[in-house]
Amino acid sequence: MVSIKDVPQDKLVERVAKYLKDNVPQVKPPQWAVYVKTGRNKDRPPQNDDWWYLRAAAVLRRIYLNGPVGLGSLRSSFSYRTKIGPKARSERTAKAGGAIIRNILHQLEAAGLIEKSSTGRVITPKGRSLMDKLASELFKELKISVKVFPQ
Repeated sequence: MVSIKDVPQDKLVERVAKYLKDNVPQVKPPQWAVYVKTGRNKDRPPQNDDWWYLRAAAVLRRIYLNGPVGLGSLRSSFSYRTKIGPKARSERTAKAGGAIIRNILHQLEAAGLIEKSSTGRVITPKGRSLMDKLASELFKELKISVKVFPQ
């Protein structure tokens, strides 16, 4: 059986984001998402129009891999190195914004893909089967597109 560890992370997140956008009405960006930055050290809002769905897919993947997780560990997962000059980065990291991740968690709970436990949020069987199904579809597409040379 194919799991999400067998496919490239970026392609899987894009596939899950497309699925969330098209098939899950509970996951949608709030009105303020047009203006919000994703962290305290970012200069501008994200330029991609579908960034909310990409972040939701990445959060769902992170919960699948590391669950049970809380908001603090998810903020650390999406952290980044802060700027200290035009071309320099600090060794310290700045955590990602909590309101964005919190709202995504609430939306994924409303969709039934994750649930709360006593130690954090975990993925539900519905969410796990969705991720495995999309990973297996992606794996089959990638396997067909890769040419294998005989040895």
